[in-house]
Amino acid sequence: MKCPFCGYEDTKVIDSRPNDEKIKRRRECVKCGGRFTTYESVEMPQLLVEKRSGGFEPFDKQKLIKGIFTAIKKRPVTKAQVDEIADHIENLCADQLRSYIKSREIGEIVLEKLRDIDPVAYIRFASVYENFTDVKSFVAAISKFD
Repeated sequence: MKCPFCGYEDTKVIDSRPNDEKIKRRRECVKCGGRFTTYESVEMPQLLVEKRSGGFEPFDKQKLIKGIFTAIKKRPVTKAQVDEIADHIENLCADQLRSYIKSREIGEIVLEKLRDIDPVAYIRFASVYENFTDVKSFVAAISKFD
């Protein structure tokens, strides 16, 4: 770390503490003795979503949450549960250092989570995600709960 006072390139860390999603470090220049604070955070690669068409778009957590909220409308599912689903997907990709995820994988994860939370929300999300076109599709999805 370069000293902001004298420009010397060797400093030592005096104190280090977590601060929100960053690490706050107090540093001291070994040449001039100047002290300063730095903040460090992990730089995550941008997560891309591979669409069914083969194209890519940046992962948009708010778009995912909006889609889930459409499925849970007037259902006993909390905002915290929806946020947990979106966070789970985002953290899964970050933990695996993935730079892209297929939209199909996202949909399957959401369906898995909604199935445990609320069967009606699960069917609603599945109807859009799986593109149900007839009653047989709904019956097949519902029969998974038996």
